[in-house]
This record gives sequence, C-alpha cells and structure tokens, in this order.
Amino acid sequence: MKRIKIGKRWVGDGEPVFIIAEIGGNHQGKVDLAKQMIDIAIAAKADAVKFQKRSLHRILTKEGLNAPYNSYHSFGSTYGEHRKALELSRDDFFELKKYTKRKIILLASGWDEESVDFLDELGVPAFKVASADLSNWPLLEYTARKGKPVIISTGMSEMNEIEEALNIVNKYNDQVALMQCTSTYPCEFKDVNLKVIPILKEKFNVVVGYSGHERGISIPVAAVAVGASIIEKHITIDRTMKGGDQAASLEPSGLTKLIRDIRHLEEAMGDGNKRLLEVEKPIRQKLAKSLVSRKAIVKNSLLKRSLLTTKGPGTGLSPKYMNDIIGKKTAKNIKKDEVIRKEDIVW
Repeated sequence: MKRIKIGKRWVGDGEPVFIIAEIGGNHQGKVDLAKQMIDIAIAAKADAVKFQKRSLHRILTKEGLNAPYNSYHSFGSTYGEHRKALELSRDDFFELKKYTKRKIILLASGWDEESVDFLDELGVPAFKVASADLSNWPLLEYTARKGKPVIISTGMSEMNEIEEALNIVNKYNDQVALMQCTSTYPCEFKDVNLKVIPILKEKFNVVVGYSGHERGISIPVAAVAVGASIIEKHITIDRTMKGGDQAASLEPSGLTKLIRDIRHLEEAMGDGNKRLLEVEKPIRQKLAKSLVSRKAIVKNSLLKRSLLTTKGPGTGLSPKYMNDIIGKKTAKNIKKDEVIRKEDIVW
C-alpha cells in the first residue's frame, strides 16, 4: 500500500482517485479566465487545479526566446513573446491562490529553480515536474529538497530514465508519484500505452497516475481501472479557443462526466472478494433452479433420476445435489411439479 499526502488529502492505494484539472496555459494569460476555469473545476468536484510557472530567462537561451513562432496558436511572433503572453505574474498567482482557498487545491509545475522557490513561497502542497524536466537532474534535486510530494510526468522518456529520476529524488524525498504520459497534443489512442501503469507500480513501488492529452473521457477512466491513483486532464472554456492544449482539453460538461465516471468506477471496482451479495439473494431465488418432481412421489419412495428434473424458482435444493439424493428415500409425499426441499429427503 503506497500513499502520499497532498495537503490534507491522502493519495494512492486504497484512497479515492486524486483528480487534477490542468489549466496550464489555457487561461491565455488572463486571470479572469483562469478564475472561470477554477470555478469549472470546483463545480465538477475536481480535487485540484494546476498551472505552470516559468522564469523565461532561466529556461530559454536568447536564441530560444527569439526563435520565430508562426503557429496558429502563437500569442507572439517569437517563442519568447508567446511564452511571456501566457505567463501569469506573481501577483496573479497570489490572487488565484486566494481565490481557491478552502475550495480546491492549487498546484503548479515549476519549470526552473526560481519558479520552484516561488511556488514554495506561494504555499503549494506538492510540486509537479513536467515531462520535459524528467532528465533535468539539477531541477529534480532542487525540487525534492523542498520536502514536499513530487509528482513527475514521464512523457518522452525511457524506463531507465524514469529509474534515474527516482534515484535522484529519493535521496531527499520519498513522497513521489509517477504519471504515465505521452507528450503529443492531442495524443492518438494508439500511443496512450495504459499497460505501463501497473508496470510502473510494480517496478518502483510508488503512487502512479495518468496525465492524458488524448481527446475524450474514456481513457482516464480506463487508467483508473488499471491502477492509476491520480488523473490529470486539461480543461478549458471552449476547445475551439486559441492555444496548443485546447483541442485535447475537456469543456465543463466533459470534466463533469469524467469525474462522475471515475467515481462510479471506484464504486464498481469492489474489493475483489467474489461472493453472493445480499442484493442478489432475492434475484437468485427467483431465477435460479431447484430440484423438482416430474410426477407425484409417495413417502418412503427411493428417488430415481427419472423422477426428477430442474426448474425455477430457486427456493429448494440446488440441482448440484441431483446425484446426492438419487437412491435416498422421501420423507413425505411429494406432489407432481413440486420444488424439493432438504427436509423432504431422508438423509
């Protein structure tokens, strides 16, 4: 049983699935839009919302900042201008933290050491490490040393790289979760690879979740069925809005349905102990079969196979006792087409 604690919430084996509504950059740099998405997450009963925090001068060279960015989803003529337009300020984050207080957990991915320091100051209860930084050992170590749970996405990585990342983090912190992830936007179903989830759990003995970029709501539900304890899914106001993550995001009704289906699945998974349930007993009596007399049988008669058949309801001796009662005497007169009960037989 592996668990971590995010704020007051235990996450992992035996606990309700922890559902993160990933806002990312879908707020388009607008605090009011971010608040609308927070409201959507709260209404859908998500456990957390998640943002991203970058210090652009720390994560990109001048060449990277000045690289032309001509995508349809671009918010600037260069990649630096694009990223700057989508970056929330310190004041914005503090305003959003206040907005979420006591209503939903606020998380964020820190893409550099300065951002991790800021998020720590902001008071996030856990850190998220993006797939892009799984091999960024200095950042992993810096984040782990903060002593808070670390959730690591594993997109674009090999199994040995995941193991190396865990070795770095575990030197300072054993509160770790791994997220199966495929870093394409949107992700094709053939590339999701949910079978990795139980393998990660068995190999590393950590909490494992799923961060999805595919369309629709079926895959995260399936991820829970194969062992995911955390689900992260992008949300938006409108999937036709400008932005690279919009197409793979869920609109309000989609998020509500996803969380509904995950909670239904959790109930449906049960405890693995196959047994006759109390709610099934009346149905079993009505639909199951009993041993029944083909013709009238007088008391003290020896029972023969030719005298017996099987019919409903299932209120008498089960047909599995057919061979056991052949050759035994009847304890009473039995009418034709009568259910045979235990007390009707001399045992």
